[in-house]
Amino acid sequence: MSTLDLAELSDLGYRSAVAVYVLAAALLACELASVRTSTVVRREARRQLVGSGAPAVPPRRSTLPGRVEVPVGRSLADRLGRMGVALVALGLALHVGSLVLRGISAGRAPWGNMYEFTSLATAVTVLGTLVVLGRHTVRPLSVFVLLPVVVLMFIGGTTLYATSAPVVPALQSYWLVIHVSVIATASGVLLLSGIASLLFLLRRHHAEGAEGSSTVGRLARLPGAQVLDRVAYRTAIFAFPLFTVGVILGAIWAEAAWGRFWGWDPKEVTAFITWVVYAAYLHARATAGWRNTRAAWINVVGTGVVLFNLFFINIVVSGLHSYAGLN
Repeated sequence: MSTLDLAELSDLGYRSAVAVYVLAAALLACELASVRTSTVVRREARRQLVGSGAPAVPPRRSTLPGRVEVPVGRSLADRLGRMGVALVALGLALHVGSLVLRGISAGRAPWGNMYEFTSLATAVTVLGTLVVLGRHTVRPLSVFVLLPVVVLMFIGGTTLYATSAPVVPALQSYWLVIHVSVIATASGVLLLSGIASLLFLLRRHHAEGAEGSSTVGRLARLPGAQVLDRVAYRTAIFAFPLFTVGVILGAIWAEAAWGRFWGWDPKEVTAFITWVVYAAYLHARATAGWRNTRAAWINVVGTGVVLFNLFFINIVVSGLHSYAGLN
């Protein structure tokens, strides 16, 4: 099979992953809607029972001693959610497969331009989401993670797309494999952390909102605020050391390539700002009086800086790191 065929298969796997993510997001969104509707119905039925003098909670069916009661079956919402998660896993397999084929066709590490960097970072975000789902009951979080992932992959596959080819001479180094992969991994996990913090802020707003408001109804099925805060904090704790190592490795590569460790290039300045913002978030998260909404806002700002660094600095600002690969 020729390299051109492998590149076409890689592009097909990328597009297929986007389509599967969209379908998974639709199923998970249907789960949210189904659960919220059934919750409202049960709440209304409970009110009617209490109003008629019946007990608020109907008595449970007793079981015989020594018998194990088998559940009748999962609800429609639960089945939709499980199908959605399965599709997320399938989409990730296609996503990773597209990266592997891209690397084989180009004969290098598959993160040499913005299209490939975005693909790797979003794959890490999805993988991180599946890991979080295995540790916490936060399946509704998947919907809100998949939406920006699909948007970023759509931008990557259209505006940022670059054909499979060798990288420019400045990037033909083993540091491309080390430095860029670490930064992309950290960026993908930080994106997940920022989304969790944003949902935490929405959840806190929902908790403080007036009963019966439209916002309350829409946000009722989000995971608990403290769970979202833990997810945001733990993912940031994982990503921050990686990002720090990535910045240090970039400085070492800069010394080998340009003869200096640090030159205040726009990319380097923005990376330093990103590091400061996330250091401030972790410090604020551990400080009494800041660990709730204030720290979460810092995390959201950090996610904005990461996206600003990815798009604006690479595309608009000219510097030594201008290897967007837009052709």
